[in-house]
Amino acid sequence: MSESIEVEVEVVYADPARQLMRVVRLPLGATVAMAIDAAALATELADVDLAACPVGIFGQVCARTKVLRQHDRVELYRPLIADPKDARHRRVALGKTMKKAD
Repeated sequence: MSESIEVEVEVVYADPARQLMRVVRLPLGATVAMAIDAAALATELADVDLAACPVGIFGQVCARTKVLRQHDRVELYRPLIADPKDARHRRVALGKTMKKAD
């Protein structure tokens, strides 16, 4: 079995208005930052400061210098609109609760 000299990863971004996903092939040793650059999302996301977005792999926040593995999913996260703790306090003040999942 021959070893691959490349990794294939997905780069994803989503907001309420759109979802973007790009599959990119990069050399072994490539980083999260390299995958974001290779995905070329900046043209479609001109209104988003990609450099300021937190990033992660499969839901785990990581540094842009993290080395990628085959089939990783690089995620660009949006800034939170509201602090979850403040939102909960507002719901409690209004007498609302969140329903628990069954």
